[in-house]
Amino acid sequence: MRRVVVTGLGAITPLAVGCRQTWSRLLGGHSGIISVAGLEPQKQWRDLTSTVAGVIPKGSGGGQWRPSDWLTSAEQRRTSTFTKYAMAAAAEALADAGWEPRQQGQLEATGVCLGSGIGNLDDLYDASVAFEKEGYRKVSPLFVPKILINMAAGHIAMKYGFQGPNHAATTACTTGAHSIGDASRFIACGDADVMIAGGTESCIHPLTFAGFGRSRSLSTAFNHDPAASCRPFDRERNGFVVSEGAAVVVLEELEHAKARGANIYAELRGYGCSGDAHHMTAPRGDGHGAHLAMKKALKQAALKPRQVDYINAHATGTSIGDAAEAMAIRSLMAGPEGHPNEGDVTVSSTKGSIGHLLGAAGAIEAVFSILSIVHNAVPPTLNLQNPDVIPRFNFVPHEAQEKAVDVALSNSFGFGGTNASLVFSKYSS
Repeated sequence: MRRVVVTGLGAITPLAVGCRQTWSRLLGGHSGIISVAGLEPQKQWRDLTSTVAGVIPKGSGGGQWRPSDWLTSAEQRRTSTFTKYAMAAAAEALADAGWEPRQQGQLEATGVCLGSGIGNLDDLYDASVAFEKEGYRKVSPLFVPKILINMAAGHIAMKYGFQGPNHAATTACTTGAHSIGDASRFIACGDADVMIAGGTESCIHPLTFAGFGRSRSLSTAFNHDPAASCRPFDRERNGFVVSEGAAVVVLEELEHAKARGANIYAELRGYGCSGDAHHMTAPRGDGHGAHLAMKKALKQAALKPRQVDYINAHATGTSIGDAAEAMAIRSLMAGPEGHPNEGDVTVSSTKGSIGHLLGAAGAIEAVFSILSIVHNAVPPTLNLQNPDVIPRFNFVPHEAQEKAVDVALSNSFGFGGTNASLVFSKYSS
């Protein structure tokens, strides 16, 4: 199998527009979670149980979102917000990688694998209301192209002329990780030399909060203090925080990257998938599905659990989910192949800083895992005042830690019991 490396990074997150700005603010302990209680129309927001969210900063300042910085007027008119975010993150990642193919063979060997969990509810909701009130002629001819999940990948391919695999995973909150893992396999199996991979999401809409709220999934106890609302592994956690954004990586076949002198951030060594086969929304209490995904990823990477220096946990701040993932990690590390002491296992959840990007979560957390390898730094778990999960790992509370990270593992789990783990390592010839 051909080796796969990471040569470009891009991100649009609640912390900042741009990968470097996001990483800097993440290590600095900043939060991108704000109150949405004052949004209009008030009649739709006022009765919601959760009024906090991770929202992309918008404005004219540095690190803020301006669509015109990334898209033409025609592209803005024809695309939903989740596609706009994906196109911007892809543009940053491609520029970072220095990949600007022009020859036909290069275009045919470059593909896109990028999905979303929900996409954009605004267009669905607005079109439904317009159709109910005023009928057929009020439905835009762009309605269907805007809401299709695969259109983010499609628009990226069309903008740059990429004619390789064009693929869009949609596996709830595992989407970003599956997209990156699937893209790596396209390269490993020879279907492409370069893949633009990741996830995107934009569903800051009252219907989102109503739906997740009715299923009692959202954080509700800290509406008065948004930055404190997402509390992975903490005793006071009571649900996740909905966020928006996108993250993209450029994956490349090793020899292809070396031949053009590309900067190599890390190698994608392993990708493991599993299914809980248990419940629509809740994991098994023992974390069996999560453990299986991590085990498979490490097996493909030919690495032992004790060789993992950092785990970026999926941990969203839900009572059952965080505890199950901790148990899964303990199972992974049990025995002679794991770390001898629980305190030597370094685990953090960056959702305390940015909330849960749903279909983009696995992609941005993969980016954070890659950057932890590049900078030998582990991002913090914010709001971790009183850990109540067992075992007692090093959960990196409050502040980032300097640490030599040669191998990082990133977890993503989703409704329907879908799980994925990615293993990245420092590149070594």
